[in-house]
This record gives sequence, C-alpha cells and structure tokens, in this order.
Amino acid sequence: MLDDRLPPDPEVPSAFKPAVEKPGVKISPITFVFGTGALLVLGIFGYMTFGPKPAPPPQPVLTPEAREYLKSLGLENVHMQASESYTNQRVIEILGDIANHGDRTVKQALVTCVFYDWGHQEVARENDYIVGGTAGPLAPGGTKPFRLAFDTIPDTWTQALPTLVIREIKFE
Repeated sequence: MLDDRLPPDPEVPSAFKPAVEKPGVKISPITFVFGTGALLVLGIFGYMTFGPKPAPPPQPVLTPEAREYLKSLGLENVHMQASESYTNQRVIEILGDIANHGDRTVKQALVTCVFYDWGHQEVARENDYIVGGTAGPLAPGGTKPFRLAFDTIPDTWTQALPTLVIREIKFE
C-alpha cells in the first residue's frame, strides 16, 4: 500500500503516478470570440469617448478690410425678451436691426454675445449670424431685423443685455 504522505519516488515511471487535474476554467471557442469582440467594442467606445479630441474650429477674425468697414455697420433698436419654449425651458431672445451705412454688400455678419454675472465675470459666449443664411445679404443703405435665441445661458447671468460684438464680416 502506497502512503500519500511520502515524497514522490523518482524511480517510479510517470505512467504509474496518479493523474492530478489542475483546477481552471474551461472556455468554449464561441465564448472566447464573443468576449474578445465585446472587449474590442468597449475599447473602441472608450477611445471615441475619452480619446483625443479634434481641434476646435478657428475663431472668426476680422480681416483688415472688414475691420475698416465695421464702422459702416450699426446695431440699432437692440432689446431683449425672455420666453418659454415648448419644453418649458427659458429662451432668451436678442432682437434688433443691423444697418449698412457703407457702400458694399455684406454677405455674412457674425456677432458674438457675451453674458456676464454680477461680478462682471463672463458666464457664456454665443456666436450667431445676423446677416446671411436664410436672411440673405445686406445691401448698401439697407437695414435688416435680426433675432438671436439662446436657451443655454446659466442662471448666474445678470439678466442684463449682453455685450454684442461683430466678429466677422464677409462681402459679396
């Protein structure tokens, strides 16, 4: 009778040694393929979510020609009103007219609205076109109404009319 407490005898051939099964997990090929696919999908999702971000678009710049023409454009009758959207969300509207007192047709004009809090710290900056798109160009001597609507302005805003700055002018 063999005693299990004795060390293995090197003289005994391995065929006569009792087989010892190693504990482990057996994975079927289908489970391996689906697991690998799931890891691949999670890796791609993580890269798309947390990976490198594309560079932001360049800020609009007034060309020297547009900077010179800026004095020929005027924002007139600018006022503000608040309303409620269909989803019960507050919408701030900036309404007014843009007048072209110069001698060139303006194809597009981009305005930046800067909103401040009570400490005169900027809390929001929004860009929108007031000339161009569906409104069409602005002829010399002409005036066009504009409407800018914003629904993402934080509550820390002073509720005062934001600063409006014409940031880009394109001519026909």
